[in-house]
Amino acid sequence: MTDDFARLVSRANPAARGGQYRPTYPPGARPNTNGLDPFFDDDDDPDTATPHASSHNVNHLISPIDHPPDSAFGSFKAMQSTDSGLPLSKHAAPPAGLEEPHGWNFDEEDVQLPSLSASAMPSRSKAKRRKWRWPWQKAQERVGERVITLNDERTNLSEGYCNNYISTSKFNVATFLPKFLAEQFSKYANVFFLFTACIQQIPGVSPTNRYTTIVPLGLVLLASAFKEMQEDLKRHQSDKELNARKAKVHFRTNTFFAVPWRDIRVGDIIRMESDEFIPADVVLLSSSEPEGLCYIETSNLDGETNLKIKQASPETASLTSPQAITNLHGLLRCEQPNNSLYTFEGTFDIKSQQGVSKTVPLGPDQILLRGAQLRNTPWCYGLVVYTGHETKLMRNATAAPIKRTAVERQVNAQIVFLFVLLLALSIGSSIGAVIRTWFFSQNQWYLGMDAGSLGNRAWTIGQDILTFVILYNNLIPISLIVTMEVVKYQQAQLINSDLDMYYAKTDTPALCRTSSLVEELGMIGIVFSDKTGTLTRNEMEFRIACIAGVSYTEVLDESHSDADAAHHATFSTLRTLLSDPFSDSGNIAREFMTLLAVCHTVIPEVKDGKMVYQASSPDEAALVAGAESLGYRFMTRKPHSVFITTPSDPQPLEYEVLNVCEFNSSRKRMSTVVRCPDGRIKLFCKGADTVILERLRKGGEESAWVERTLQHLEEYATEGLRTLCIASRDIPPSEYNTWSAIYSAAASTINGRGEALDKAAEIIERDMVLLGATAIEDKLQEGVPDTIHTLQMAGIKVWVLTGDRQETAINIGLSCRLISESMNLVIINEATFHDTKEFITKRLTAINNQRKSGEMEDLALVIDGKSLTFALEKEISKAFLELAMMCKAVVCCRVSPLQKALVVKLVKKNMKGQILLAIGDGANDVPMIQAAHVGVGISGVEGLQAARSADVAISQFRFLKKLLLVHGAWSYRRLSKLILYSFYKNIVLYMTQFWFSFFNNFSGQIAYESWTLSFYNVVFTLLPPLVIGIFDQFVSARILDRYPQLYMLGQSNVFFTKTSFWLWIINALYHSLVLFGLSIIMFWGDLKQSNGFDSGHWFWGTTLYLAVLLTVLGKAGLISDLWTKYTVIAIPGSFAFTMVFLPLYALIAPLVGISIEYEGIVPRLWSDWIFYFTLLLLPAVCLSRDFVWKYYRRTYNPTSYHIAQELQKYNIPDYRPRQEQFQKAIKKVRAVQRLRRTRGFAFSQTETAGRQDQARLIRAYDTSKSHNRPSGL
Repeated sequence: MTDDFARLVSRANPAARGGQYRPTYPPGARPNTNGLDPFFDDDDDPDTATPHASSHNVNHLISPIDHPPDSAFGSFKAMQSTDSGLPLSKHAAPPAGLEEPHGWNFDEEDVQLPSLSASAMPSRSKAKRRKWRWPWQKAQERVGERVITLNDERTNLSEGYCNNYISTSKFNVATFLPKFLAEQFSKYANVFFLFTACIQQIPGVSPTNRYTTIVPLGLVLLASAFKEMQEDLKRHQSDKELNARKAKVHFRTNTFFAVPWRDIRVGDIIRMESDEFIPADVVLLSSSEPEGLCYIETSNLDGETNLKIKQASPETASLTSPQAITNLHGLLRCEQPNNSLYTFEGTFDIKSQQGVSKTVPLGPDQILLRGAQLRNTPWCYGLVVYTGHETKLMRNATAAPIKRTAVERQVNAQIVFLFVLLLALSIGSSIGAVIRTWFFSQNQWYLGMDAGSLGNRAWTIGQDILTFVILYNNLIPISLIVTMEVVKYQQAQLINSDLDMYYAKTDTPALCRTSSLVEELGMIGIVFSDKTGTLTRNEMEFRIACIAGVSYTEVLDESHSDADAAHHATFSTLRTLLSDPFSDSGNIAREFMTLLAVCHTVIPEVKDGKMVYQASSPDEAALVAGAESLGYRFMTRKPHSVFITTPSDPQPLEYEVLNVCEFNSSRKRMSTVVRCPDGRIKLFCKGADTVILERLRKGGEESAWVERTLQHLEEYATEGLRTLCIASRDIPPSEYNTWSAIYSAAASTINGRGEALDKAAEIIERDMVLLGATAIEDKLQEGVPDTIHTLQMAGIKVWVLTGDRQETAINIGLSCRLISESMNLVIINEATFHDTKEFITKRLTAINNQRKSGEMEDLALVIDGKSLTFALEKEISKAFLELAMMCKAVVCCRVSPLQKALVVKLVKKNMKGQILLAIGDGANDVPMIQAAHVGVGISGVEGLQAARSADVAISQFRFLKKLLLVHGAWSYRRLSKLILYSFYKNIVLYMTQFWFSFFNNFSGQIAYESWTLSFYNVVFTLLPPLVIGIFDQFVSARILDRYPQLYMLGQSNVFFTKTSFWLWIINALYHSLVLFGLSIIMFWGDLKQSNGFDSGHWFWGTTLYLAVLLTVLGKAGLISDLWTKYTVIAIPGSFAFTMVFLPLYALIAPLVGISIEYEGIVPRLWSDWIFYFTLLLLPAVCLSRDFVWKYYRRTYNPTSYHIAQELQKYNIPDYRPRQEQFQKAIKKVRAVQRLRRTRGFAFSQTETAGRQDQARLIRAYDTSKSHNRPSGL
């Protein structure tokens, strides 16, 4: 698990709501409690992971006739004390010394709780911590129902509920060593080197020093352990800070004490205050607001700034003092902990003072989830039902998976191959030794070899195999793993320090948290993105008002021709028009602005002398704020009226709100019937143009501007703005009275209330006068359209997974260029599994037939959450995925966090060749981020949690372009080159050992001095792979940005294929054979020196060693695309250093008793011209083939990046024809055609058919009496 889930929360609005009350759950039934196991990243089939918990929501606040029976479990008789399960001691007086503290003022709203010492707070028994279990053990699930006794600490403790302590760390003191070693030795290279180090300790087996493997391996493991400890200490610190936060817990002394979050227990009643985070899953009991209402904000999780409304049960909403809370007795029965974020089912069995029990149903409206933030509600009381790892969002948490890249897996496979090759060479060499010993021992009697007995022969064979394994062990480079770690870390630092990805506004640089995944940034095939807070800012801005056919905006667009000038004006012109009492256009404009200020469900609040509008829909708040900016200010809301001020009348005008016809997705409009200050009754209506236009009166004066308004709407839609049409009508009193009776009858309907209310609204919403239209901009983050377009050009598909409505998601998709005008939309919006299957199958067949005939049409798939639930089921998931992969863009609407993860897992499981990236800004995106190969979090906005669990954190979506196309492409190319080069340089050296075995009678004699052999990887060839891996650039960032198609090289894994691996291996074998063969020819029969002595074995061996070194350094120079000062230091510098260091070492080492083979070699070797001639000849012969091949490839068979390198070298300008104006005209025509069918409109309230939630909300508020709220103390 990751530290973000310490602050998790979900959208508080339930995903679905039922109409009337139904029994919570029958006895014996249990809700879905199959949460994701925190020890396993479940990769099962999607259909097994989809939650099926249904929501039987409570509707007990609509009318008395809808109240449920006394109990969902049957009628309760008056309960005896023995039946209730409540100890008699709970009714006794509190113990002595725990009286109510003195000096408290219960009348002031801002009373601070006294700071009391630990001795003053009543002692509490410790709750159980979460039971430890082995990683392979499944969590034991509770069955039946959870029963919590109100105000009874002892009984609740006896139930064994876990405490509120949360741990998101990866290790602790006991588990660090076994977990760390298991993770490290999952890398095959480490296993092999451990094996080699062990057999080196066997006396008489190792031809090299016994510490030459175990010391480097130990250093590698220590470095990795230090890195892991540093990262986990940060998690521990974060957990400690979170668990130490304070919350106010109610005690039986009628007081609240500040208690750390970790000590909160199930059954505690806590007081939460405005702007505080909720510490556990709690049932809302009461609040400072009318009828127990409260607001919560989830912007720290999903980026949405609009507030969610919760409401306490009417039976507990009146408990607004500690004394009243103390007198609350009874039981809470609810479902066991589960992972369904949007559902909750339970009942209160509240006991009166007379012992009579009353059952009160509870639903999602009453549950506040851990991590939600209380807003615009001074305080509320809540009963804790789930704590710690049993909270709903922690149940959705998965263990942070150990992500291994495709390159790492490929390296593992290549290491296995090299190990097999090593064994084959060892066994082959052992067979040679056997042949020597068994068949030629008599001829070579002077060596003292004896075949011995059969047992001795078997031991000798085994010993020989181990000897040759040690001799050839560095065919697998021991430095490779640590070099890769260092290079990846440095590449992560380059990402962190890139000023192009630094966001100055929030002082936030990019942060690569998981450096081990950097190369996969260059191989991404699909990007899964959240919408709100990731693509958009979730800031709604009132941009345009179209009144009587004239479009008003802040600044006029210069593109409008003179002919259009009469129909376009600025807001300053509109303000002048509003102040003209004699103009007909002014009357229409005034009614238009009045409608915006009156027809809504916004609640006004004054904060720091400034008016703040709270709304469940950010669009409505933007419209009201727009009206205020033009002089029509919404001031006060009372249960039956609203008050506004106008530029011409600073005195508040009262508009009586008679009826509200709420918005839903089928109506696509909202209406308010009001009585104006002059006594007239008016209908104010706003909604989508398609539904408003068909309800206008025929032949009125406004018909002259209807067509112009439609033209303006098409202009707004092509800009990606969210539009609404504005209309009104006068209602005669007699007509209103008749209709009011119909509406009242519909509102009191028990079955089918929503449909009855819609029909009643249809009666009154007719013969309206079109006043105009509005356009709201859902602001995109800067650079989003360009980024998405560039990613698509790079061959990356973008899927948007959002909780927003379908129309909103499509509109944003168009404005951010995810969905282009040329794409054909495939919309899946089915209500049943059968319909979804049938639609997908038919559409898939049609598309396949179309493509077989040669028609290749760009497609965009749009699917809603309900249809997605069916599409993820096993039977049709493959067909759905096939359809989705045919589309250039995919938009999934109304999806839950778990569905986001399931979509990613579906693609990950079935599309093995695709590397997936998920990007989001909220904790609801964490499951998706963890499920993908690479997770990117948007950081920089306070409280956003996704960045904490992501592999890379950036502050703006537009930075994704450089992260992938530049840093990703560079990292992939660098790592590929580094790995292949590391294999190459070791094979070149150590295969000369194998060729030498044919000349040393397979005795296991080494060609080179053993410590010099160890220096090869850790000193002499250390820098070239590092410099290539950190600084090399196959093309510049400018070229990668100009030609995003170059990114497809990484997607296709062009640089690290099996073919390229084999070519490098064959080249290494060729070089080793040429080097060894030519050196043997030159030194055949040994060289005679001037003093008459032979040059000797170490003279030849050291010469060959340096020739090999110069060859591999020359190869590094040939494959380097960018020469910097570091490249010069690493390649020529390494050889220069060797030529200085080695003679000094050969002089000094024998004096201290090591490397005695070098005794006297320096004056003989470094003064011989044959030595220097060999160093020049052998590398030149080897590398000439490589140079010729490179020339041929670049000249006669160039790839795309070769051409790009030429463009970069000669700075050739880009002459690709752009035809911008022509493309712009086509784009506009296509946009108008498409947006006539799919135009986004500005409504985003939660739909609750038939419940009249918005109407109840505005009837409950009287903002003129906000100072009379209860203090709760």
